[in-house]
Amino acid sequence: MPFNIIRADITKVSADAIVNAANSSLLGGGGVDGAIHRAAGPELLKECRTLGGCNTGEAKATKGYGLGCRYIIHTVGPVWRGGKDGEEELLRSCYKNSLELAREKGCESIAFPLISAGVYGYPKYQALDVATRTIAEFLEDSDMDVTMVIFDKGSYAAGNALMGPIAQYIDDAYAEKNDDSRFRSFFGNRLKSAAKKSKGSAPMQELCDICEEAPAASSAAMSAPAGAAPSLDAFLSARDEGFSQCLLGLIDRSGMTDVQVYRKANIDRKLFSKIRSDPNYRPKKQTALAFAIALELSLPETLSLLSKAGYTLSDSIKFDLIVKYFIINRKYNIFELNEALFAFDQTLIGC
Repeated sequence: MPFNIIRADITKVSADAIVNAANSSLLGGGGVDGAIHRAAGPELLKECRTLGGCNTGEAKATKGYGLGCRYIIHTVGPVWRGGKDGEEELLRSCYKNSLELAREKGCESIAFPLISAGVYGYPKYQALDVATRTIAEFLEDSDMDVTMVIFDKGSYAAGNALMGPIAQYIDDAYAEKNDDSRFRSFFGNRLKSAAKKSKGSAPMQELCDICEEAPAASSAAMSAPAGAAPSLDAFLSARDEGFSQCLLGLIDRSGMTDVQVYRKANIDRKLFSKIRSDPNYRPKKQTALAFAIALELSLPETLSLLSKAGYTLSDSIKFDLIVKYFIINRKYNIFELNEALFAFDQTLIGC
């Protein structure tokens, strides 16, 4: 997955470059900075002394030493002063400069902490939003794998205005799924009517007639076709197109290039090549949904694409409800969707 969000200790993450949320002296400190210096060992401090410090928003690289990565990229985030002192632009610069430096060094992967969200006081949900948007822009023309490492989610999602409506949507869907009032009303009204006609209890035949009218299921869908049952070969010969064929047709109709689609879907180029070359490829559900988001499919179109891989969306599953919320509200930014999935402890979408 080109961009992933995980909960972990960044000193234990495997990547070509690990970013250190440093102070301007680059000589170590608390939080992530202190943890990285302790894990890398004293040689890191020795090299940092030769760098002459670092300005806010800029980035400088050292060797990885005891961390095992090729490089440690040190960047200095802004101190939060209410959001009106250029903090957002400085924070964006931290990510942009770190990513560009990693690209210059030939890195194929990089891991970030949530910069400025600790003792520097930047609100966690805003810090993650800035990070996500900046990384997404970089990945529009880069195949680098980027991991955002959250050590402690804490309350970073609590102030995010997006999470409240999603939580309400989930609650409402769960309530509707488990609400049998429409069935009680359906049966209740008809039973009362039948009992009234018979001046007492509704006779058994009328009860059977009521059950046949119930909206629960279609009798046509439940009944077997008339005549001799078709053979298994006949069923197999009528098989519909597979996921790969359907996806490639949707891409052709979208007017986007393959590269635009797989990057917008947060899908690795190698995985997309497998899908394109194998007409029988069956993706993970998260991968199929990533393409639906990238192609900005409607809910019926999404369900149709999912069905080609043997999946659907259920109102009983929180992951599915969050994805449905984004599709129904035409929110097709996969990075924002993954933020929401992470906030609700769900698997992210992509490869």
